[in-house]
Amino acid sequence: MDQKVTLLPVTTEELPAFREALQVAFMKGVQDNYSNAKDSTETGPIPSDKDIQYALSAEGAVIRHLIMADEQVGGVVLRINEKTQRNEVDFFYIHAHGKGIGTKAWAAIETAFPKTKVWELHTPYFEKRNIHFYVNKCGFHIVEFNHKGNPGPNVENEVPESDEEYEFFRFEKVMQPGSAEK
Repeated sequence: MDQKVTLLPVTTEELPAFREALQVAFMKGVQDNYSNAKDSTETGPIPSDKDIQYALSAEGAVIRHLIMADEQVGGVVLRINEKTQRNEVDFFYIHAHGKGIGTKAWAAIETAFPKTKVWELHTPYFEKRNIHFYVNKCGFHIVEFNHKGNPGPNVENEVPESDEEYEFFRFEKVMQPGSAEK
């Protein structure tokens, strides 16, 4: 039986655990890519509490658990713009990779927001697994490379500790009318 992923709202009481699970998942990605990466007790959490709070409190923020077979398999923080339907994925994480859960989760997100015209997200340049997933599994296209000289719209008056802090790809997926309803 093919299990579907469903989206379940995150309650206020669940936000601290949600934030921690998100940071654990993102830190694992950093550690998987950098053998000398320190744990979060030395570097601070990734993403920072400030970045997560910004996303959680942004206008149009939608925070959801990803549930499959009555088990939490990940989470997502979206920014839904009801007027333009140009929506953003601020954070998306899955606990287990290589099992098709991410693809099912993305399908559930598209189904939950069928009016979306364009999805946008950013991912670090070194996250080959994410790049593969978004381009080859979900149909996104890389449309911009953000770096120190082209830091993107979310970086204001910040001084990077390294060039790598600003090295992200920006992805877009232009939706075809009715595509999420299939």
